[in-house]
Amino acid sequence: MHTLRKVITLLIISIILLSGCSGINSQNNPAPTSAPTPTEEPMAARVNGEGITLVDYQRELGLLQSAQKEDGVQADAQTQKTQVLDSLIDQILLSQAAASSSHSIADVELQKRISDLATQLGGVEKLDQWKSRYGYDDLAFQRTLRENMAAAWMRDQIAAQVGTTADQVHARQIRVNDEGEARSIQAQLQAGTDFTQLAGEYDPLTKGDLGWFPRGYLFQQAVEDAAFALQPGQFSSMIQTNIGYHFVLMIERDAQHPLSPDALLFLQHQAVSQWLKQKRAEAKIEILIP
Repeated sequence: MHTLRKVITLLIISIILLSGCSGINSQNNPAPTSAPTPTEEPMAARVNGEGITLVDYQRELGLLQSAQKEDGVQADAQTQKTQVLDSLIDQILLSQAAASSSHSIADVELQKRISDLATQLGGVEKLDQWKSRYGYDDLAFQRTLRENMAAAWMRDQIAAQVGTTADQVHARQIRVNDEGEARSIQAQLQAGTDFTQLAGEYDPLTKGDLGWFPRGYLFQQAVEDAAFALQPGQFSSMIQTNIGYHFVLMIERDAQHPLSPDALLFLQHQAVSQWLKQKRAEAKIEILIP
């Protein structure tokens, strides 16, 4: 159950239920003075006119809360609400873009996905039990999967635009927590002490080797900026960050260096995030709940 919950936790169901009736004009059956107005299911939000129903939002919120409780994750209610809404909005933006690209999910693809999920859960009966537990009928479940698959396809198209090579540097660092010790290191480097030898004293295992990395990859932006600003063989002055004091040696640089699997995944995630940020800025998003 845990596997399927993680697969479906952040999916969206966009179902609008409309009801109405009409009368027949005749002398024996006079028409009512006014026709009933179709009613719309309560909405949590709208994205470019497409609604996120309140029941869908509440279901996804419950799924997230349940999953976080099982994983021992503690989060306040407002953070959870924001996380669910943001995820549902992103999902709609991606699926809308897929539709604009004329991408649709064939029935055979949908059925295969349902079959795969049933296998992961332990059989069709287990899947039906899960659907019943969380209030999914067959139509809602199928529409959920279609939207999820369309959004995943669009996400893959964005990620595919990231190449397999990038401008990268290979660098080494020395990091300490104490400012006095950092100033001592600076004096030694300025006096001509070999950077790699000194780095080995503070990190015997890797000698401070940061490996190859592209822009945006390191957690410490100041360290990354310093590495890209240096020429091969040059080292930086003392850099202070929230985790200590750093010195960086730029070993080599390659404008088209192959990305490591981790770096490629990071840049793909970054590309999707930037795409969503732009689409959010362009979209008409209405939040209809507190």
